[in-house]
Amino acid sequence: MKMHGLGNDFVVIDTRTHAAMMSAELARALGDRHRGVGFDQLAMIARGSGDAHLTFYNVDGSTSAACGNATRCIARYLMDEGGKRALHLTTDRGDLYARDAGGGLTSVNMGQPQLGWHEVPLAEEVDTLHLPIEGGPTATGMGNPHCTFFVDDAEAIPLEQFGPRYERHPLYPERTNVQIAQITGPDRIRMRVWERGVGITLASGSSSCAVAVAASRRGLTGRRVRIDLDGGVLNVDWATDGVWMTGPTTHVFSGTLTPAFLGGMV
Repeated sequence: MKMHGLGNDFVVIDTRTHAAMMSAELARALGDRHRGVGFDQLAMIARGSGDAHLTFYNVDGSTSAACGNATRCIARYLMDEGGKRALHLTTDRGDLYARDAGGGLTSVNMGQPQLGWHEVPLAEEVDTLHLPIEGGPTATGMGNPHCTFFVDDAEAIPLEQFGPRYERHPLYPERTNVQIAQITGPDRIRMRVWERGVGITLASGSSSCAVAVAASRRGLTGRRVRIDLDGGVLNVDWATDGVWMTGPTTHVFSGTLTPAFLGGMV
């Protein structure tokens, strides 16, 4: 299936009834927007201890423990399939809970943010609120690492150069997602994102959660914010039980990979 959340797009493979194997090579081939299907992330749905277990791949073939918008898309698909209004999903990040937010919107609880330097993780003990990096960004873990720069004008930053410069910063041993965030109003943030292993994306769920947490920790906003992304709007609520993210999802099409494309890769 091809799905997207605010233009953050995914290939989703449901292995609950039809077994399928995934490899870094096949993920890269599927992610090629000219010779494959194209995606920001690939997600595998499998049976699990909850309603389903999700596994995520980046377009470069690497894996990620979390992908917020893909989780929302899959949650909507599973809720529609089973006639449910709430789900319990498992990921390498841990247990995630989703619910129907009404009006065609879907909410996912991404869990509590990881704020300790060793949890993000970072290479050494530093203050995660103000990293010893030019611009003093904030580090946050949301099952994957994040580096948030607060700036006066998000549009003025050349993200295509800025993102890769910090994705592989030595302070982040597992690389990092990089966000450019501008406070544009009371509890409103303009955000642009460079995702590790992917590049510039129109939206990112886990990045939106990380930015909301970082802004609240710095006293720039409250704990409930609107995030304005290139692809649309996500609402984030850092509640007592975790970080809830709410927004629209789209199931674009369902298809079948041909034997010619697979070419013996699996």
